[in-house]
Amino acid sequence: MSVPTEEVPAEPPLRTIVLLALAAFGGALNIRISDSLLPQVAAGFSTTIGSAAIIVTAFTVGYGLFQLVFGPVGDRFGKYRVAGIMSLGAGIATTSAAFADTLGELTLARFAAGAISSAIIPLAFAWIGDAIPFERRQAVLARFLTAQFSGILLSQAAGGYIGAQFGWRTVFVVVGAVHLAASIALLTELKFNPGAQPVGAPGANSFRAMLEGSRKILARPFVRVMLIAVFLEAFAMYGAFSYVGADLVHRLGASFALAGIVLAVFGVGALGYSFSARWLLSRFGERGLVMLGGGIIAAGFGLLAVAPTVALTTPALVLLGFGFYMFHNTLQTNATQMAPEARGLAVSLFAFCLFIGQSIGVALAAPIVDHLGAQPIYLAAAVLLPLTALWFRHRLATREMI
Repeated sequence: MSVPTEEVPAEPPLRTIVLLALAAFGGALNIRISDSLLPQVAAGFSTTIGSAAIIVTAFTVGYGLFQLVFGPVGDRFGKYRVAGIMSLGAGIATTSAAFADTLGELTLARFAAGAISSAIIPLAFAWIGDAIPFERRQAVLARFLTAQFSGILLSQAAGGYIGAQFGWRTVFVVVGAVHLAASIALLTELKFNPGAQPVGAPGANSFRAMLEGSRKILARPFVRVMLIAVFLEAFAMYGAFSYVGADLVHRLGASFALAGIVLAVFGVGALGYSFSARWLLSRFGERGLVMLGGGIIAAGFGLLAVAPTVALTTPALVLLGFGFYMFHNTLQTNATQMAPEARGLAVSLFAFCLFIGQSIGVALAAPIVDHLGAQPIYLAAAVLLPLTALWFRHRLATREMI
């Protein structure tokens, strides 16, 4: 199986990638920080968990919709520069959530934070796609994902603990500060290392050309397969996972702080994948990773559904972190090669489907969780995710050249 190739310049210094990883760490903190705060936010505004989950939906809707803006902007003005500037904006928007007086104001602040921070991780992936040859890219991206995994791990643990000790408002101030630090680091690197901008194909030279590029990208059969796959993956995975923290508190009696710590082991599983990705890829290949990941995810959600104690949810969350990123990293790597000539736009379309899938999944699950609890949602995810993996594995085997 061959993939499109393009001329790639000398690989960038490690420092340049590490600083980009710092920005991705901040973005990952923000993406999942609200999950462990839902019980506290619901109590603070005297509402239900399902109603409080609007802050998760608002963030993911903003994050998904604005992919379509920042991908082309990154192609035109430089991915590294746009990621740095948007890190600054994300810091300001995230910090503003700490001053919300109503659930509506908090929802608006989280929408803004999602919209602005949506530039960071997809442009980081697109920039790496420009800088690293395809044959090495999945291993590099897996290591780069360590920053995201660490952000996920800390967001769950720190969100629950800091929220319990100092209130949920403090959590948003801390995450905002991380974004601001990342912005300073990226823009400083850009000033002293002009090679960070741009790398590889410069993208379209007008917004009209970018729109035409979107039409051409979407005309490719395998691109449509990719976008459907990531939508279904996100719909099922996060439609269920977003309610794990609340389920730990209300069904299994965990404290807010303990729930946050237990949720953090999802990141431990993800880190386990990151460090074993090179061996796993050589042993199983892309299609094997997809199917194995789908099966492990099913086992994790199945165990969550029947776990009678908090202790038994820990191995379930490790399985979910390991299995999900085994599947998702394969999707991400293929997304960086959907359209090498407009990589920022292509990865942004991928991320758009990812976060719209999350948003719809969380919103549709909310009334079910309020009335029946989280267990039916876990079981649904345990069925849908392996089926998605099976379908995508088949399409990987028969995909057309893109």
